[in-house]
This record gives sequence, structure tokens and C-alpha cells, in this order.
Amino acid sequence: MTPVVELAGARKRFGAVEALKGVDLTIGAGELVALLGPNGAGKTTSISLMLGLRRPTTGAARLFGLDPADRRARGRCGVMLQESGTTGVLTVREIVDLFRAYYPASLPAERAIALAGLDAKANARIATLSGGERQRLYFALAVCGDPDALFLDEPTVGMDVEGRRAVLASIRALSAAGKTIVLTTHYLEEADQLASRIVVIDRGVVIADATPREIKARIPSKRISFGVTAPVGDAAFQGLPVQSLEVQDRRVSLLSSEPEQVLKALFERGVTIRDLEVTGADLEEAFLSLTSRR
Repeated sequence: MTPVVELAGARKRFGAVEALKGVDLTIGAGELVALLGPNGAGKTTSISLMLGLRRPTTGAARLFGLDPADRRARGRCGVMLQESGTTGVLTVREIVDLFRAYYPASLPAERAIALAGLDAKANARIATLSGGERQRLYFALAVCGDPDALFLDEPTVGMDVEGRRAVLASIRALSAAGKTIVLTTHYLEEADQLASRIVVIDRGVVIADATPREIKARIPSKRISFGVTAPVGDAAFQGLPVQSLEVQDRRVSLLSSEPEQVLKALFERGVTIRDLEVTGADLEEAFLSLTSRR
């Protein structure tokens, strides 16, 4: 089966800056892939190459087996970029109808609007929408053509809790329906919840490509969290194998690769512990560990 996205030895240079340094990446049909990386790592540049918005300096990019600029490939994609804009004089329904007309087999306008959680704003002029509501509108415009592949660049930035939940639920539903989804996000808990595959880019190269579980398993440390009955200072943890420590409102959270030794020492030092939780490292901690090594 032809991959939806292929980058082969993709390099992209902007003057003296090489944003991508030979990226090889293949994304198959039906995958939900989160593309993660620090600011300036090359995530947005990678998506630009995938969509044909930019050409690789060297290497190749393919979309549905075609040149990404080919209209046959572009017509199968829905895109939500960080820098979007629409006229403020149209209503939500009017602009969704306008965008639907660009696709051969689009969704009903009501369905696209509902996927973005904008039912109550369908007849509102775009100029009256809040920042988070406009972001949801851009999501509606990305999905209204019923595309085979969705490219979502920071899709929930600026949204309130309700809007964010609605959009995340829609992304899950679209993925379950077999859509290929490529997203970037700085909300790593979103990537952990949504993605079947995590690709980490740092300084223009792919440094990790695995499932969220596999990424997190690379960090041997455990997260220890507990409450204390009396204030506890940093001195209680001196000499212990602790990689990070946070004490807030009589709640202690720390990271250690030797949780048993840490807890034993704290008991011996007279620290009274309640509501103890010991869990594996989360995706944020794994991400920070991967990128900090470089």
C-alpha cells in the first residue's frame, strides 16, 4: 500500500540555517502520528514539505505517492496551520460552505461545524468569535472536505477546556474512522492520549520514532508523589538519588530511578508520608530527557 506521507533524506536550508538535516519518515494510511520537538526543531518545516508548501533543498517528499503540489494529492488533505486567517464578514456556516465547495465529496456543513463544537455559533459572523472559537473554526475548515489525511499544527492552542475537549474527541473519532492524522502539539498529554506513534525531531533530525509507551519506557526513573503532614525542606532529600524535586502545598513530587531507596531513607529521616503514588515517567519527562541529551 502506498504510504500517505514520505520524506526521504529531506533537507531544508534557509540561508545559512539548515532546518532539516536529512529526515526519513514514512506515515501509513490510518496512522495518528504526533510530531514533537522543541521550538525551532523542524516540525513546521517538515509539515510544509509534506504539503508542498516548501520544496526540500535536497531529498524528496511524497504525498499519496505523488508530488505534494499535485492537486490530486492536495484534494485528499485537510490542513490546519498555526498561521491561519479568514475574512470576518462571513458567518461560520458561510465560510464552511465556501471551503466545502473546494472538495469533490465534502461533509455536510452541519457535521463539520459539530465536529469543531461550534453548533451554537453557526450563524455568528467570524469577526465576533473569540480566539479559541476561531481556532475551532479553522479545525472545521480542515475537516469539512472529508479528507483522507489531516495535518493539524498545534490544533488546540488558545482553546478553553470545553473547546479543547470537543476537538480532541473529534480527532479521536476521525482516527477511529480510518483517517490519517499528523499533528504537532506542545501539549504532550494530548500526544500521549491521542497518538499511536510519536516522532521526536530535534535540531533538524529525527531522534525517536516509537509508540508513546515505548518512548516513556526509555526513562528508567519513576515518578513518586505523596503528601506530608508537616512542611519538609530540601534537606530531607540531600544525598538521595533524585533527578527532580518539587514541593508545593505539602505535596511532594520527585523523579528517581531508585524509588525504594528514596522512600526507605525518607521514612528513616522521620518524614511522615500519606497518599503515596509511584508511577512511570510521563511523556513530558521522556521528551525532556531525549532532547536535553542533545
